[in-house]
Amino acid sequence: MKIGNYPSDRPSAGLDHADIVFEEPIEGSITRLVAVFQCQSPPLVGDIRSAREPDVAILSQLSHPLFAHMGGINPILNLLSQAPITDLDMLGGPPASVIVHEPGKFPPYNTFARPAALWSLVPSDTTPPQPIFQYSTTLPAGAVAGSATSLHIPYSHYSDVTWTWNPSGGDYLRAYSGVPNRLVDGSQASTTNVVAMTVQTFLGPWVENSEGNHEVEVTALGSGPVTVVRNGAVITGTWNRTSLTSPATLTSTSGAPITLAPGRTWVELVPQGIPVVASPGTPASPAG
Repeated sequence: MKIGNYPSDRPSAGLDHADIVFEEPIEGSITRLVAVFQCQSPPLVGDIRSAREPDVAILSQLSHPLFAHMGGINPILNLLSQAPITDLDMLGGPPASVIVHEPGKFPPYNTFARPAALWSLVPSDTTPPQPIFQYSTTLPAGAVAGSATSLHIPYSHYSDVTWTWNPSGGDYLRAYSGVPNRLVDGSQASTTNVVAMTVQTFLGPWVENSEGNHEVEVTALGSGPVTVVRNGAVITGTWNRTSLTSPATLTSTSGAPITLAPGRTWVELVPQGIPVVASPGTPASPAG
């Protein structure tokens, strides 16, 4: 499900139930989210926003997923029509059971959706997806406990992201410029793992909005640096991806596979030139 992440989009709903959340750079130095739901079905997810070019590479590795979004420019819709997905464009008039317009918010920031109702639109899709990560309850070789109580990714002043290790919850808590990233229900956005992949980006030929900003495209195949934090520890290495329908492999600097802790994961697609800084420090308080 495509979720907005401009300040006016926030607070989001349902992210604490997503198995994986991908954060991608888009025009105007902001980011958007692709939230993947398989194990849980929250009552509401959103706000739902339009598709972007990086979505095709994100979705293609997810075993033919259902993709809910609010339209997009024609070149992006053409790309989606050729991708291995089931396209659930919410601008196409979905049943009333799917869409919720949240009171107190205004368009285009007020459209939310019910995952259970979306799944019911394609009842024949019952094949479990293939995993895209390797998991282990023990830290990978070379990881040092306590080496990453925070991870800082300054995408922009709109999305200056810090993840802080919360030992009591066994997860990382998300903040923007030091302010907790609260969800609609008041909880703080959190995750078990953060996978920060440094990627090449460039401005494509398509104009995305009325301000004349061009589409930000992400080079999805190839390799680049990766920083993974889990269990208060950091592992650095390289990501490598050879096919859009296959996930990237994560390999540490020692040559061993990077395994994640069982649980939820945020994948940060970080443009080259933006630092990814993991550091020890003061863990988050139990209250976040």
